[in-house]
Amino acid sequence: QVQLVESGGGLVQPGGSLRLSCAASGIIFRSYTMAWYRPAPGKQLEWVAVISSGGSTNYANSVKGRFTISRDNAKNTMGLQMNSLKPEDTAVYYCNAETYGRGYWGQGTQVTVSS
Repeated sequence: QVQLVESGGGLVQPGGSLRLSCAASGIIFRSYTMAWYRPAPGKQLEWVAVISSGGSTNYANSVKGRFTISRDNAKNTMGLQMNSLKPEDTAVYYCNAETYGRGYWGQGTQVTVSS
């Protein structure tokens, strides 16, 4: 049974930081491209950051320079360090794992940026 479990969300003031984690089980983690998604206002999920099985990373323009994605293949975990948070970063953040047409999602973790 595949499970992706996010943690680390919460309430933070503008300019603050949070670190999200995604713990994976039931998959060969090192073979998967991992990513974080969040809902865009009035739209479906938008891609925030991605890290390939080889460790290459890419970021949405809205978070570039503020967020850092990472992975630990030994621990089957992925992280998202979020700095300089803005109110518009408020969302439920979802962990995604993809490989060769197979994809899985976590249940999401709420991030709220507010004073």
